[in-house]
Amino acid sequence: MIKQILVSSLLLFFSTLSLAVQEFSECRHLFVNGSAPVMPAAPDLQLRALCFSSFAVLHSGKSRTPVYVAERLNKETLTEAKENKRTNHFFSDARLPRSERAELEDFKGSGYDRGHMAPAADMATSVAMSQSFSLANMVPQAPENNRKAWASIEKATRKYVMRASGDVYVITGPVFDKHPESIGRNKVWVPRHLFKMVYDPATQKSWAYWLENTDEARPGKPISYAQLVERTGINFMPGPSRQTQ
Repeated sequence: MIKQILVSSLLLFFSTLSLAVQEFSECRHLFVNGSAPVMPAAPDLQLRALCFSSFAVLHSGKSRTPVYVAERLNKETLTEAKENKRTNHFFSDARLPRSERAELEDFKGSGYDRGHMAPAADMATSVAMSQSFSLANMVPQAPENNRKAWASIEKATRKYVMRASGDVYVITGPVFDKHPESIGRNKVWVPRHLFKMVYDPATQKSWAYWLENTDEARPGKPISYAQLVERTGINFMPGPSRQTQ
């Protein structure tokens, strides 16, 4: 029943069945084989591709949140990130039209944290660290979820990357209900669930963490890549077939 509700909600969220690949000309290296995810075209979502120095964001002007955020991590970058000081300077992204973006005031008094999709702790340089506090990289997240359950998923992902033999690709994002709750004057959508997909090319294995956006949620067993695609409708790794577990 839960799966049927999620699939139905996502089919409504992505309004048409035609496929489209979003262009990330300056940051395609952050995606598997340089190929951005393929998802049902949805012009009503007002999608915009944003490149940052260490991550890429497909942003929706309708939800005023990311649809997904992509990173390419390895042991070297995370080792450097450990020495990088967290800035905590959140800002509204001026590259987005005012009518399509979240503002700092939207989160004030909302009861929700500004939840990173690409974590600040992944950022190896001061520039990347600063950029990670763009609201284009944020979703409204239940406070205990953000600081405990989701933080443990981020730590588990970094722990895996530190053991991996090379680059590991990570894509993170929100999933919304049919009629999502919203916060602030700009009506920033609140996710029902969050996901984090991990793919290791060296082992050709992938999996995804799936977490409800509540203070009571606890991380469970990761789901398969196939299950993630089924639940979201997004092909996160287009191209030649690969073994994924």
